[in-house]
Amino acid sequence: MIYIYPKTTGELLSWDWEKLEPIVSGLLATSIDSGNISEWVQNWSDFCRVVDEKYSRLYVDKTAYTADHDIEERFLFFLDHIYPKYLAADQKLKEKLLASGLVPENFELPLKKLKAEADLFRSENIALQTEEEKLNQEYDRIISAQTVVWEGAEITTTELRKVYLDIKREEREQAWRQAASRQLSDRQMINDLWQKQLNLRLKMAANADRPDYRTFRWQQLKRFDYTPEDCKRFGEAIEKKVVPAALKIYQRRQKRMGVDSLRPWDLLVDPLKRAPLRPFGNVEELTQKCRQIFHQVDPQLGAYFDTLQKEGLMDLENRKNKAPGAYCTPFAFVRKPFVFCNVVGLHDDVQTLLHESGHAFHDFECSQLPYIQQASIPMEFAEVASMGMELLASAYLDSESGGFYSTPDAGRALVEHLEGLITFWPYMAVVDAFQHWVYENPQKAIDPAECDACWERLWDRFMPGQDWTGLEEEKKTGWQRKLHILTLPFYYIEYGVAQLGAVQVWRNALEDQEKAVKEYRNALSLGGTVSLPQLFEAAGARFSFSESLLAQAVNWIEEKIEQIEK
Repeated sequence: MIYIYPKTTGELLSWDWEKLEPIVSGLLATSIDSGNISEWVQNWSDFCRVVDEKYSRLYVDKTAYTADHDIEERFLFFLDHIYPKYLAADQKLKEKLLASGLVPENFELPLKKLKAEADLFRSENIALQTEEEKLNQEYDRIISAQTVVWEGAEITTTELRKVYLDIKREEREQAWRQAASRQLSDRQMINDLWQKQLNLRLKMAANADRPDYRTFRWQQLKRFDYTPEDCKRFGEAIEKKVVPAALKIYQRRQKRMGVDSLRPWDLLVDPLKRAPLRPFGNVEELTQKCRQIFHQVDPQLGAYFDTLQKEGLMDLENRKNKAPGAYCTPFAFVRKPFVFCNVVGLHDDVQTLLHESGHAFHDFECSQLPYIQQASIPMEFAEVASMGMELLASAYLDSESGGFYSTPDAGRALVEHLEGLITFWPYMAVVDAFQHWVYENPQKAIDPAECDACWERLWDRFMPGQDWTGLEEEKKTGWQRKLHILTLPFYYIEYGVAQLGAVQVWRNALEDQEKAVKEYRNALSLGGTVSLPQLFEAAGARFSFSESLLAQAVNWIEEKIEQIEK
């Protein structure tokens, strides 16, 4: 049977379920055998790509313009009238393939993932998944509307980050307190939203006959290679091996700044009172210099970035009513990615674009895989692609390589980044441990006050060296400002594990950059066709939660910092 698919993006966006349903009917009516299995899966894959890209494009629009009513209505129409029918149809197609007993070439692991999804599926959860998407959208809307008046102009709390680099401490404190006050004004709204989200997730787990939401989510995320206990052991290893190293960084910062204690507004400013790094004046300069860096790392990666630029596949500037954060999402049907950021002129923006471009390169490398199911990338390795790119690109930050800085400032930027690797692991441990507590104790976690208390306990355990005296309310509500907790439950351990993998890739690059990049690209091209340990191995790293490997990574980072500062 010949299936007709949209020819243009406009046509794709105009397709409703009436255009899609005949494809489903044809696939369900076709008998599968060894002679047509590849063709059948290819057509199913193309059907999924159409729906996936339609969702992604609508999602990009609604995060780019959260206050646009027409965009919101189009997204909600998709959630209400197309997405539920797609989920039900996709389940029938999974069941048909699984019942055939046939396995297309290089499809063993994707088939295992499909089996896990099919086993978890319950029709009564379709409406709940739609509702969850709407609640997530509500969180984006709350956060993206948070603005303050600074020096007579209304700006977003994201843009206010620039002031945190000001060498005048009183300016930083005023900006920080103003942002915190604005964020706290939404505390009750987020508390109410949280209770709805938690109840919804518990109901989905019960509908799927799982003993708790964590078990449900573990299967939903297809985590075959590690357990919740591994995550807890990783947190303990971070407490032993990384927290002391992070404390040294904070103490060194405090000493250099000459302050009695390190306050939250002291964490981003240069401790030696050097002027803030201002790597670019506008988005065009940012993208052009990143382009030059990527071409230095690898000509093909540079060519991928050229495509993002030429085809308008990036939305980078921060603005009011734009959702917070950054992401890369695939446009699955055209097999090209889209990068979303909120840049305001900081070095952190450079790191963010390098990071999200790493995800984009992953999508480009996977695009040669025939089936969308093979490109289902485990996030633990997807983050190696992004974090690894930040480090691989660090060798070219200086202006002599086409980058942003003089050689001393390039070294300064790298030291900031490497210190950030060490201080990030304890923060990651707070976020991950908080989520385990929530879903082990849902009857307590439904009370936002209990969540506040848990976050505060974990913060004090993993984040010593910061003085939050008099800022107890701001500290304990930190969980509300971590979007993963609200909208992507249990998605955070990936960053910690992937950072350990990325540091190993970077360590290899210090010895042989060309070989490390070759291994990196090869691993990216595998998509989701092999296990996590195999993906890490292909990239020249080990997938491990071990205390010894973590200690090695911290030592490598500390040695490099010392070398640069000398």
